[in-house]
Amino acid sequence: MSVERQRGDQRPPVVEAGERETLVAFLDYVRDAVLAKVDGLDAARAAAPGVESGTSVLGLLRHLAGAETHWFAWAYAGEDVPFPDMDMRLAPGDTLEGVTAAYRAAIARSNAIIAGCPDLSARTARAASTPPRVRTMRWVLVHMIEETARHAGHADILREQLDGSTGR
Repeated sequence: MSVERQRGDQRPPVVEAGERETLVAFLDYVRDAVLAKVDGLDAARAAAPGVESGTSVLGLLRHLAGAETHWFAWAYAGEDVPFPDMDMRLAPGDTLEGVTAAYRAAIARSNAIIAGCPDLSARTARAASTPPRVRTMRWVLVHMIEETARHAGHADILREQLDGSTGR
C-alpha cells in the first residue's frame, strides 16, 4: 500500500491501494482534520460552545470517540464494552487532554479491528442504528468517513469563530 501523506498535510491522500486501504486512508484523513482543530487551543476555548445547542470543538471529539467505539468495538466486534456515550455535551470531569486521548485510543482500537476484519463484507456482531440492522464493515467504514467529515466541517466553523483559524 502506498499512501502519500504526512501528518499536517492538508491535501487528500493519494492512495495506490485496494478498497480497505483507500477507505482507511480517507477515514484517517478526516480524523486528522478533527484532531487538528484542537491543536493550539487551551482547555477553556476547546470546551467553549460556539452555537446555541452547546456544541464545542471538544464536544465533537467526545462524540466521535463514542461513535468510533460504538461502530467498531460495540457493533462490529461485539466487544463487551459499555454502550458508548455519543453526546456532544461535555460531562463533568472531561478535559482537553482526556477527551483527546480517548479519541486517539478509540481510533487505535478501531484501526486494529479494521485490520483484523477478514473481508469488508463481514457483518457486524450486533445490530445497530435506527431501525437496528446488521451492517457490513464496508458500510461502517463509509458511514464513519461521512460522520467524521461532517463533524470536521462543524469543527472548522467552531474554530474559526474562536480565533479566526481556517483550513484543515
